[in-house]
Amino acid sequence: IEIGDILKIEILTSIPEASVPYNSSKFDQVSNMDLLLLNGYVVNNDATINYPILGQISVESCSEKDLEKKIANLLVDGGHLTNPFVKVRKLNSKFTILGEVTNPGTYSFYDEKLNLFQAIGYSGDLLITAKRTNVTIIREQNGLRKIHKLSLNKNDFLDKPYYYIKNNDVIIIEPNFSKVKSAGFIGSPTSISSVASLLLSITLLIINN
Repeated sequence: IEIGDILKIEILTSIPEASVPYNSSKFDQVSNMDLLLLNGYVVNNDATINYPILGQISVESCSEKDLEKKIANLLVDGGHLTNPFVKVRKLNSKFTILGEVTNPGTYSFYDEKLNLFQAIGYSGDLLITAKRTNVTIIREQNGLRKIHKLSLNKNDFLDKPYYYIKNNDVIIIEPNFSKVKSAGFIGSPTSISSVASLLLSITLLIINN
């Protein structure tokens, strides 16, 4: 969970009436995602959320599962509820996929775990011109951008942390050699210069951040 995240938090008990004061009524009968985003709990700049009755709760270094346990313990230890079930879901997770896919763009997702193949599925799958051996994932961690390279033709990335997509990830699918050549990028001094300039700009952007 990071600063700026928007969370939906639900508390359930065996006696529904007991959990009512701890659940915000603003979520009742709301199914439209835009309204959910407006009504969710925003993680403040000090990595806290303001929760009914419990007040300010720190979410620093917490995963969604961690926060579920934390809120449950606060409810039990404070004598509020005896056996609460807490469900936390991030509402504003999104990723961007660019390059040789059917529908490049930015996509929102609400799954607890979304893997790379599922993310590609959001974009309508890879084009036949996609270079599957050099996929780039740009991820921001602790204020720093990191670049991960992988090949979809190998399975050694399945156990890597970048196999699962995180909020604000950028996935870049490069064109294969045939696509680059047919587009006239091979052998043209102007095109080579443009590509070199673009790569330099991207590199400087990453280094500066």
